[in-house]
Amino acid sequence: MLMHTGSAKLFMKFGLTFWDQGDFLALGAILSATDTVCTLQVLNQEDTPLLYSLVFGEGVVNDATSIVLFNAIQKFSVHVTPDTVMQFTGSFLYLFSLSTLLGIAVGLMSAYIIRELYFGRHSTDREVALMILMAYLSYVMADLFQLSGILTVFFCGIVMSHYTWHNITESSRVTTKHTFATLSFISETFIFLYVGMDALDMEKWKIVKGSPGTSVAVSSTLLGLVLVGRAASVFSVSFLSNLANDSPIDKIGFKQQVTIWWAGLMRGAVSVALAYNKFTSSGHTQRPKNAIMITSTITIVLFSNVVFGLLTKPLVRLMLQPREESSEISSPKSSSALLPLLANGQDLASELDSVGGGISIRRPSSLTMLITKPTSTVHYYWRKFDNAVMRPIFGGGGEESPPNDILH
Repeated sequence: MLMHTGSAKLFMKFGLTFWDQGDFLALGAILSATDTVCTLQVLNQEDTPLLYSLVFGEGVVNDATSIVLFNAIQKFSVHVTPDTVMQFTGSFLYLFSLSTLLGIAVGLMSAYIIRELYFGRHSTDREVALMILMAYLSYVMADLFQLSGILTVFFCGIVMSHYTWHNITESSRVTTKHTFATLSFISETFIFLYVGMDALDMEKWKIVKGSPGTSVAVSSTLLGLVLVGRAASVFSVSFLSNLANDSPIDKIGFKQQVTIWWAGLMRGAVSVALAYNKFTSSGHTQRPKNAIMITSTITIVLFSNVVFGLLTKPLVRLMLQPREESSEISSPKSSSALLPLLANGQDLASELDSVGGGISIRRPSSLTMLITKPTSTVHYYWRKFDNAVMRPIFGGGGEESPPNDILH
């Protein structure tokens, strides 16, 4: 967590007294919610598949984990004791696991309904409606059982993309893709508008106007703790990951670690929402100390998105030099001729293989080879179980699945 005992004493020097350990832990959870959208827009998935996967994976799980952590902290007393730590850990694991299982269950249910039940078959309108309603059902059920809606929707989406997506017709896939892309764009726009409106809310700024030095000191301290805490977690975890990986391809280089560290410095709407949840009542507060925390959170969000966001592209270009391609496959015919070679996982002796007419291709990355021909790993055994048990029941794509069994 960001806030340890030394940080708590530092904030008390700023006049933020009457705070307990739970408040500092909640503040750490609030500022743990990252926003990696800026970095993902700059990264190239084909050039840096491992780095892209790490940044994307952290981005989609981080917000949900921060919310679950925040909700778990809110349930406990002000004094942290060994018993409280055990209860907190159990509550966190309870919320995380049940939210995950609920999302998986709803996703599998959507796949089974579209695959097996007649009323959703051969109709684009019904298939798209079921996709949308089942995804929304996962969120509603999570809210009903007081679980994490974001985490439930996330895992429901993973399952639906693996099974449900392959059970609908091609026209339904196109419609669903554009529908969710449009809803996503509209939602992001409204979120940024909402954060901007909060930033222009004069009520909180008028309250902290009497102590501008304290507000600047708190904002600067929080931003410094974000920088230091982010570096401590990224570089230490990357070091342990490199020790566990023997292959040089799977190791995380220093420049990649810097990119991961930078990608998590931006804070977004989740931090603002959690700050309002903690320090206001129905969006309003008259307490100067709470107003300082709200304005400081908004300041960090705006500063990190504007300043760090603008510097993201130059930093990524500096850290990750784009690889020069020797040539590209320009003929669809030649490209299709190469697919059997890649699908069969034949050994390629050199980095570039010449293919008639002087056209050459790059050797598939380790990630591609793992997908096409997995070894004896967890992924390998999951693929065997998935092909033997899950796909015959819930459908899905892949080379092991018959291409025309979607609609029976």
